[in-house]
Amino acid sequence: MSTSEVDLGVTGMTCTSCSGRVERKLNKVDGVDASVNFATESAHVRFDPDLVNVDSLVDVIRGAGYDAFTIGGDADADGGADAGDASATDAARDEHAAELKKRLIISAIMALPVFAMSMISSLQFDNWQWLCFALASGVFFYGGMPFHKAALQNLRHGSFTMDTLISMGTSAAYLWSVWALFLGNAGEPGMRMHMSLSAHSHNQMDEIYLESAAMVIVFLLLGRWFETRAKGKSSEALRTLLNMGAKEAAVLVDGKEQRVPVEKLAKGDRFVVRPGEKIATDGRIIEGASAVDESMITGESVPVEVSEGDNVTGATLNTSGRLIVEATRVGSDTTLASMAKLVADAQAQKAPVQKLVDKIAQVFVPIVIAIAAVTLIAQLASGAQTSDAFAAAVAVLIIACPCALGLATPTALLVGTGRGAQQGLLIKGPDVLESARNIDTIVMDKTGTVTEGRMKVVEVHDLNTPHLLDICAAVERGSEHPIARAIVEASTTSLPVSDFSSSPGRGVSGVVDGHRVRVTRPDGALQEWVDAAERAGGTAVVAYVDDEPAGVIVVADQVKAGAAESVRDLEQLGLEPYLLTGDNEGAARAVAAEVGIEHVVAQVLPDEKVGVVRDLQERGRRVAMVGDGVNDAAALAQADLGIAMGAGTDVAIEASDITLMRSEPRGIVDAIRLSRATLRTIKTNLFWAFAYNVVLIPVAAFGLLNPMFAGAAMALSSVFVVSNSLRLRRFN
Repeated sequence: MSTSEVDLGVTGMTCTSCSGRVERKLNKVDGVDASVNFATESAHVRFDPDLVNVDSLVDVIRGAGYDAFTIGGDADADGGADAGDASATDAARDEHAAELKKRLIISAIMALPVFAMSMISSLQFDNWQWLCFALASGVFFYGGMPFHKAALQNLRHGSFTMDTLISMGTSAAYLWSVWALFLGNAGEPGMRMHMSLSAHSHNQMDEIYLESAAMVIVFLLLGRWFETRAKGKSSEALRTLLNMGAKEAAVLVDGKEQRVPVEKLAKGDRFVVRPGEKIATDGRIIEGASAVDESMITGESVPVEVSEGDNVTGATLNTSGRLIVEATRVGSDTTLASMAKLVADAQAQKAPVQKLVDKIAQVFVPIVIAIAAVTLIAQLASGAQTSDAFAAAVAVLIIACPCALGLATPTALLVGTGRGAQQGLLIKGPDVLESARNIDTIVMDKTGTVTEGRMKVVEVHDLNTPHLLDICAAVERGSEHPIARAIVEASTTSLPVSDFSSSPGRGVSGVVDGHRVRVTRPDGALQEWVDAAERAGGTAVVAYVDDEPAGVIVVADQVKAGAAESVRDLEQLGLEPYLLTGDNEGAARAVAAEVGIEHVVAQVLPDEKVGVVRDLQERGRRVAMVGDGVNDAAALAQADLGIAMGAGTDVAIEASDITLMRSEPRGIVDAIRLSRATLRTIKTNLFWAFAYNVVLIPVAAFGLLNPMFAGAAMALSSVFVVSNSLRLRRFN
């Protein structure tokens, strides 16, 4: 079965009950697997194009009472709507925010006089209540329209949302006031009221609740406006990431420069990058040398020196020399596009705790309505006045709206992953946060993680074999291993080789000038030279010519700057570090001693790295693995938390949970700190949201909370949760 994917922007959702309903409607369609995110106002849909297309998916969402549009994916594959742009979501959000702001301002202008006259007896003149009625009616029908409309729409589909609670509460307060004004004594010219924090502020048919209905709507409009604006800010990092790239490129056509949009670039095109310009796409330098500022990708502010043959990344800034670059990756294949996709995918996913919250939200509203009904009956049965019992029930309806609960997890995840991208830390999904909190052991591959991974030949010992380095370099040219690259770089002569073969973790061989040459890890031959090299912290390989020992080549790697400090920081975070390497014991111990790692596992073959991680897990350890090569991919996947260095291979990055775009040990510490900070924020938000409802629903039920102040508290809780999440934008 073929599968397509599409991202849809969904407008009109006001709470997690709405997103849950849209998700259920989509998942009822054959061949569809959908996840709807309230915070990002989007739906990620996987579907069978033989059974359904994008247009029908949009129709399903519209049938549920909302609107939708495509914002990405491979929608074109099914003949559906063309993929739009993420800016459509921003435009819809901005339009919604502007509409809310307009309603808020007009409603506040009408509601404040109602509040003042109702609560300050000295402002109450004869027939003041009728002026309040006129002003409050405007607030109820105009300001409250979004809530009433959504409640009716949901009711037609047989569902209850937080809008249902808001509409029921404000309608009850308004209709009671209308009844008291027209059928009771509240319309008399000399009627007076006084202020109270509790629901026991009125006196049967002589009192009205117009100030509660009006101010609740104003507070809720204010909270929803803040919430909408904050959701826009929380996804700001991803928008910034998407906008980092160059807009145009100076492509060389028949030796002449031609400015074209970056979308028109094709793989193999050559383009010019002048000082001060952004590099249009990922490529390889054909001509020129310069220093490139990669801070927008890696978070590292120091420019990197590059020259002919070096690879460069799209969206980075050329600071000095003129470069001619050949495009190697374009469009969705570029590093920037991959980063943006990783972040967007992470933000679209739901943490396990959020799935639980969604389930709670689905049953919460009917439960609250039942609690409000029980409150009314219990108050009346206890001898409370009808107005007081009624006010308590209204307060329950309003205070219970679990908006904060629905925003607690997705907003923190949205801000945390976005901030991570700005710092060069890509977190693949919400499950990673829980893994980062639980790990107690971190296994670091030596080469490329703790060390530079750029080995250099430091000694050559030969047994009467002339040009040993050159003939070894001839066979090592077929290998990508760091030791092989060091030997090749140290050689000044290029000799032809035939019958090349390679055995992962053991060595390479080939025929050079008619002789079988084999370069392998130490196997007992020339052990005196090998032992001396390992004692000095070097790595030795043994060369054979026609199956006879011919000499030893010693290479050494340099520990990365900041590695020792990072190891100390990891230990302070409660992690026990292990150094893992295929290198010899002596070289591994020398590096471990330099950076302060006690546990060393050396001379490990690529396929044995998984076993090391699994063995630690079987001993009850929660293991994080850090690596950068193809041979690390399986271990990264096996680990409870896989961290790939961004300079590593695509296979390693794909197998990992967190990708560090800068290949510095410090990034490991930052990634774990950010993951834990995001999870702490989620837990703080959830505690506040749950505690708020648990504490204040009983307070309201006992008649100790004025409905007006219940509305203010409910709006404030949502603003608090979103604002708390936005603090992650300051993570450094």
